[in-house]
Amino acid sequence: MSSHHKHAGDAAFSYLVKVGHVSANPVQVHVEADERERRALAALWNVEAVESLGADLQIARWKKDGIRIKGRVKAELVQACVVTLEPVVSQIDQEIDQVFVPEGSRLSRILTNEAGEMILDPEGPDMPETFTGDTIDAGALVSEFTALAIDPYPRKAGAAFDGHVEDNGESDRKPSPFAVLKDWKKE
Repeated sequence: MSSHHKHAGDAAFSYLVKVGHVSANPVQVHVEADERERRALAALWNVEAVESLGADLQIARWKKDGIRIKGRVKAELVQACVVTLEPVVSQIDQEIDQVFVPEGSRLSRILTNEAGEMILDPEGPDMPETFTGDTIDAGALVSEFTALAIDPYPRKAGAAFDGHVEDNGESDRKPSPFAVLKDWKKE
């Protein structure tokens, strides 16, 4: 496998943003996954097919040396219904708001309280991600946000499980996005 031109962990969907080209005026970018990328994403997410994946993003400077990517990602997936295994089409429409700061920036060290929990402004953007070098992969960001919005238990309308399923609410808890991202960031 030749990786001489893509070293960003060979993301299934990549759109590299050169940090040096980003100014305080937001740049509007539209990214769209092509057929090869959609096949790679379907394999990555373990879905039948990714019919479409696109995002409209605004990329701008954040504070001194950070970058903020805001926007909206829309995707259409085909998944197998967990009950009937028939194909189910899922529409995803997800807001993105992510700040990136250079590795080692003090902004990347978010305040924690005594319990070690992160103190975040609920209105503000999520935890900053860090980047190294001078590029940020906006494509990988889009695919991460999309992945978090995928329904792990797609059902065809009207399909019901036979038998009684104990539901203690555990299955509704979303895994931490960071736990998911850690696995993907295999360099």
